[in-house]
Amino acid sequence: MPWAQIPADWRGFMATDARIRPSGALLLFAREPVPGQVKTRLIPALGAEGAARLYHAMLEMALEAAAAVPGVHRELWCSGAPPTDRICAGLALGRGMALHRQPAGDLGARMGWALSRALGRTDRAVLIGSDCPGYDARYLSAALDALTDHDAVLGPAADGGYVLIGLRRYAPELFTQMPWGTDGVLAQTRAVLDRLGWTWAELPALTDLDRPEDLAQFPALMASLAPQTHLE
Repeated sequence: MPWAQIPADWRGFMATDARIRPSGALLLFAREPVPGQVKTRLIPALGAEGAARLYHAMLEMALEAAAAVPGVHRELWCSGAPPTDRICAGLALGRGMALHRQPAGDLGARMGWALSRALGRTDRAVLIGSDCPGYDARYLSAALDALTDHDAVLGPAADGGYVLIGLRRYAPELFTQMPWGTDGVLAQTRAVLDRLGWTWAELPALTDLDRPEDLAQFPALMASLAPQTHLE
């Protein structure tokens, strides 16, 4: 069987002691949380400042999840070239994470570069974004552990994309000619993995927070931002 579904009760999936796992790399892709430049589809509902605050909160949640994974090298890849006093730099420094500038190119080119670079130094690498409030340390650890006996691991997104991809080896086909931002990304990624003859595992699906209609799925997150953030 080329791929395996990690059980929905993935908290019980982790058989590997993280303290003895080969270190691996955990990469987090992010953007500077500048009003008007992040979560633009949420601006009609939250305003530019509110959307930026929400994104900043989700970024911090993803960073906290990554920081809680033991025995792994952590990197924050931020879009642009943030000077030392920008938010991404401070967040990386506060959690002992290496900070990198995302290179030029489309999303696939940037992700491919970061993963290929990491795989030049370690035996496995997992990349996540900063749009999903559902990450926690066990989810990320399950992805790293799945790479012990699979070539790749995917964390499906409810919208047809993915919230996580992990690799034990690199193939550029996974990041070229992909319909980024559409509901076809996950299916096309599976098709590429199948053509490559690779084995892969899939974690339970999580939900990205991208659209105003997604806000109702995260009442605790929204409540934690009130009264600073409110629906307009």
